[in-house]
Amino acid sequence: MNIIRRTLEIDAETDARLREMADERGQDVAAVLAEAVALLDSVVDIAGPDIAEDRRRLDDFRKSGTAVPLNEVKDWVASWGSAKELPRPVARRIG
Repeated sequence: MNIIRRTLEIDAETDARLREMADERGQDVAAVLAEAVALLDSVVDIAGPDIAEDRRRLDDFRKSGTAVPLNEVKDWVASWGSAKELPRPVARRIG
């Protein structure tokens, strides 16, 4: 592996958490950071948001007024894996 030295400026709380995570895993901070970057890369679209799709969805909402309230989505997600998992919320006219 080709090692490159970088200097990062982070706050004390982040540094403490990185060291704690490294200790928990028996790794050094660099390994924890490498895993974090790999995970971030796997879930974040670096190419950026699809503005056209966002506009289309907003226009659809403005026309129909149908959506799922955020609190219902949060409750649904929070119930995943529990004995009382909620059914997927249904969009309805809210506007």
